Amino acid sequence: MGIFLLSVALLLVFVALIAKPVGIYIANVFSNDKNTSLVGKIESVMFKAAGIKGHNQTWKQYALALVLANTFMIFVVYLIFRFQEVLPLNPSHIKGMDPALAFNTAISFMTNTNLQHYSGESGLSYFSQMAAVVFMMFAAPATALAVAIAFIRGLAGKEMGNFFVDFVKSITHVLLPIAFITGILFAFLGVPQTLSGTVTAHTLEGASQQIARGPVASFLSIKELGNNGGGFFGVNSAHPFENPNAWSNVLQIVLMLLLPTALPFTYGKMIGQRKQGRILFISMSMLFIVILSTAFVTEWGGNPRLDAFHLNEASGYMEGKEVRFGVGMSTLYAIVTTASETGAVNAMHDTLTPLTGLLTLGNMMLNTVFGGVGAGFMNVMMYVIIAVFLSGLMVGRTPEYVGKKIEGKEMKLIAVTLILQPLLILGGTAVALTTHLGMEGISNPGFHGLSQALYEFTSSAANNGSGFEGLGDATPFWNISTGIVMYIGRYFGLITMLAVSSSLASKQLVPETPGTFKTDTSLFSGILIGTTVIVGALTFFPVLVLGPVAEYLTL
Repeated sequence: MGIFLLSVALLLVFVALIAKPVGIYIANVFSNDKNTSLVGKIESVMFKAAGIKGHNQTWKQYALALVLANTFMIFVVYLIFRFQEVLPLNPSHIKGMDPALAFNTAISFMTNTNLQHYSGESGLSYFSQMAAVVFMMFAAPATALAVAIAFIRGLAGKEMGNFFVDFVKSITHVLLPIAFITGILFAFLGVPQTLSGTVTAHTLEGASQQIARGPVASFLSIKELGNNGGGFFGVNSAHPFENPNAWSNVLQIVLMLLLPTALPFTYGKMIGQRKQGRILFISMSMLFIVILSTAFVTEWGGNPRLDAFHLNEASGYMEGKEVRFGVGMSTLYAIVTTASETGAVNAMHDTLTPLTGLLTLGNMMLNTVFGGVGAGFMNVMMYVIIAVFLSGLMVGRTPEYVGKKIEGKEMKLIAVTLILQPLLILGGTAVALTTHLGMEGISNPGFHGLSQALYEFTSSAANNGSGFEGLGDATPFWNISTGIVMYIGRYFGLITMLAVSSSLASKQLVPETPGTFKTDTSLFSGILIGTTVIVGALTFFPVLVLGPVAEYLTL
């Protein structure tokens, strides 16, 4: 166990070391208006062909552009899913998707959720996987990264920029180069990359078995880098073709954490106050380490009921976990994928011990440890502003952040944003638990059944996409309800936070005085962590008590 913990520590240190240079690189990409590189010249041709002049937009124009562009892409991809049977690159002759399932899947991938109510290898053709799913796996994180950059510009007192320019730059300068290199690495590590159909294998007993394959390596790289998480295969990264060995598992973890951990440094560089970004990184890292450490303790403890059968032992509770990865790497992956809002899994979260399940739920409910590309950073900034506001109230002074006063308009927008997620999660769960359409999909009785429904709506609202597998979610009720929750949960918060940034950008800088509350100190880091836990976690405390906590107490 000691060697394993040392390897985990080294892995996390490596992520921390590369986070800063990657963050600074992203800041430079979006601070360089005149790019004379080959990529920059190609971009110029693309902008000219598309009629994009690159003029600065107001926050309303920026928000409208991102919503209309994303909604149009959802519609196009919906059509691809519906008519994939007659489209090319379908060697397995997979039929078109059901309307409700196509609705859910199109929204799911465009909102960076990747909630899958179908089995990957049998639900989509190669054309759908590449032209629709992989396309959205680039478009979705590019959208969120663009909005995060626009938000940072507003805090720095600059123009918002242009959504289409930021969107294209996110793909060409950030996502595509890294995904291309890591896609080659995954192929080198044994992940398939082919357009050939399924293979028929003959077993020693004389039976035949159909083995699915496809362009998996290119899919996998952007799946993890863009915090998407959808699996090419039904069992996601527990499949030996999607995650063949320990090295591919480690590379996936690094990719999931790469951009979320880098964005605080991007923020510090772009506003000209690097300590501000550093304190955000440290605060979120501390939360992450506490959650991960607790998960290791609870998961290695296993299920007390198994002790009598000597199934627990030192190896922990192995149900639902890949033997190749064991309890430790399965637990690390579960915490990383929910902290980064990726949603990929290398073990079934339905079989996690109750307290580990609670921690994965908590990661998604907070969506700040570190959160997904762009959207998670915006949530972190929401809690930063709340922490600043509460600190100002405690000392009787108008709160200020990066030289801008936090006043009623900003806090009203923050309050509306903060309350939306509990409404989506708790409202959706309540409907599911009080209707026949919702209850018929729940496969477990009692407290665990409540956790199944709660996890599904939490994953949808937080745009995570992982699930407590075992829920019968491939029904019109679950497809439509979670589709609506994913769409609202994605775009409402991005738009309101853009409005907050625009409001702060229009204000005059307030000179720093001896009475100014500093937000780049260890004191503020503690206040930020406390605010995140108290305001965020306690919002969901009652339902967590009814679900995973109650289940734990009955073991």
